[in-house]
Amino acid sequence: ADIFVNDAFSCSHRAHASVSKITEFLPSFVGLQFETEINALKKVTSDIKKPIVCIIGGSKISTKIGIIKNLIPKFNNIIVVGGMANTILNFLGNPIGKSIKEDNCETIIEDIFKTAKNHSCKIVYPEDVVVGKNLEDKAEIKELKNVNKDDFILDIGPKTIKKIKDIIENSETVLWNGPAGYFENPNFALGSYEIAKKIVEKNKNGLIYSIAGGGDTIAVLNQINVINNFNFVSTAGGAFLEYLEGKELPGIKALN
Repeated sequence: ADIFVNDAFSCSHRAHASVSKITEFLPSFVGLQFETEINALKKVTSDIKKPIVCIIGGSKISTKIGIIKNLIPKFNNIIVVGGMANTILNFLGNPIGKSIKEDNCETIIEDIFKTAKNHSCKIVYPEDVVVGKNLEDKAEIKELKNVNKDDFILDIGPKTIKKIKDIIENSETVLWNGPAGYFENPNFALGSYEIAKKIVEKNKNGLIYSIAGGGDTIAVLNQINVINNFNFVSTAGGAFLEYLEGKELPGIKALN
């Protein structure tokens, strides 16, 4: 071969021969899509326009702890939604019924709140919720204290949606990774849809820089056809998350 071009940012967190070793033998370059991805991610890690908010979901807080801790010093607000939020609500003494949560996360959550306080970053979590008795159920809005033993928390409630929209309204940059609820059932998709619509509304007026990433988040955007109304949508899973954690990716290191 004459030259090597890496245009696979999504694989660049792997120390594979075709990612990080080939560069020792050929003149090596970054591809255009790779460059676009990095430039977008710099807008939420190093070249930030504040106020900046991160909306982060997913089922496990332990898998996103690295990202949260890396972003706290740089962000004004971190909004926790989805299954991760149940773990926080439970930690704070709220009933969560049969909702998914992670065990043995007390020290992780204490650490997050402490670090956030030190860096004047606000950790936001649901103030009200939408529950069902199962995943196929109809939606019922509840105050946190009214969640029953047989309830599943499956979305954020209207008060929480309003609070998140207000924060987005007052932000210049937004990073979104992880839906707000069990969006596969339309009854529990409102939180995710409302977040998306608010970001799109600000985007259309050029008032916010928006990045979305993660398979489920992209699925939400596709369901309401707004994927083209974000400044950047990352298709990279692991690489996207590891970059946000502040880790050095083998693919980038090899090209440097």
